[in-house]
Amino acid sequence: MSSPIVKLVAQRVALGILLLLAVSVLIFAGTQILPGDVAQAILGQSATPESLANLREQLGLNQPAYIRYFQWLGGVLTGDLGTAMSSGQDIATSIKGRLWNTLFLAFWAAIVAVPLAIILGLIAVRYRNGWVDKLISGLALASTSFPEFFIGYVLVYFFAVKWQIFPGISTVYDGMPFGERMQAIALPATALTLVVLAHMMRMTRAAILNVMQSAYVETAELKGLSAFNVIRKHAFPNAIAPIINVVMLNLAYLIVGVVVVEVIFVYPGMGQYLVDHVTKRDVPVVQAVGLIFAAVYISLNIIADIAAIIANPRLRHPK
Repeated sequence: MSSPIVKLVAQRVALGILLLLAVSVLIFAGTQILPGDVAQAILGQSATPESLANLREQLGLNQPAYIRYFQWLGGVLTGDLGTAMSSGQDIATSIKGRLWNTLFLAFWAAIVAVPLAIILGLIAVRYRNGWVDKLISGLALASTSFPEFFIGYVLVYFFAVKWQIFPGISTVYDGMPFGERMQAIALPATALTLVVLAHMMRMTRAAILNVMQSAYVETAELKGLSAFNVIRKHAFPNAIAPIINVVMLNLAYLIVGVVVVEVIFVYPGMGQYLVDHVTKRDVPVVQAVGLIFAAVYISLNIIADIAAIIANPRLRHPK
């Protein structure tokens, strides 16, 4: 890599680390200002003042907030996410299987959504302003108009209740056969695909159309190249940087934004785990899951920035 690229990549990584540190402060502060008493929530309203005081001391709640933050951050950096207040279980151990389930669901949604979005975007550009383009764009606009929970409930009604093709509750477990697991995630994966597909397709179309106005594309058209070859060989490669950014943002959403979909399908992933413990006011779990979501989102954005930097020919071949 050339020196400008290395410098820009180092800047993006450093900025990502600082941003994650700032997010960790916000997550910790946000959980601390929640109304109510954690010790009271755990022991109940009938707890005696002595038992409440003992539990607060045991949980370290009687220490200043900044000390508790640095203790928590130090534990995170060493792989210790703490212990769940509601169950007494190690959070890192409990999250491991949940994180795998969420990544598995997001992976198969991305496998379908990303290629399909790019292909539809290319088709829309090839037949721009025609009925094919208008049909694809209209369906995409309609898809983005519906929230995740609406799409999820529609899929459950038709495919699980009415036609009984797929299960309405996506139950998965360790050692589950691959075919059964795929059948179990069919509906939540479809819901996630429909949620991100339209946005990626529209942005792909917009990025390629923007490049199509360039002089070198007009030159390629004057040379007699077919419309498809002009798009494939000249427009698409030069529009790859914004497309990568859009794809990475939507991949981040597939992992971070699964909370609603997982709750609808009772899927045992990170989103369901988070919601379960928010209702129990289990602060360490909320902090851990929030930080993991933030780390995934920031990391994918950094990867998108780095890919866009490397894809920039002006940086690869500086004069």
